[in-house]
Amino acid sequence: MTSSDGGEITGTPDKDYNIIWFTEACLSNALRLETYIKDAEHEGDSELAEFFRRAQAESRKGAEQAKRLLAARLTAAASS
Repeated sequence: MTSSDGGEITGTPDKDYNIIWFTEACLSNALRLETYIKDAEHEGDSELAEFFRRAQAESRKGAEQAKRLLAARLTAAASS
């Protein structure tokens, strides 16, 4: 239903936009998970807090990977 660039839905046929959105979503999720970690710790639920820490680490990892990919694409586009 959508093309690889998502332009039909967003009106922005730019794959780099998708990377930017993904990066922001990962970072936003990492921030939200910090609240969940604190809530679990406050309730004394170390298992849940550790679960959220692992999820937070994966969100940070996704953001870092996306930033590297975006940087490489922007560098390549600037060289063209």
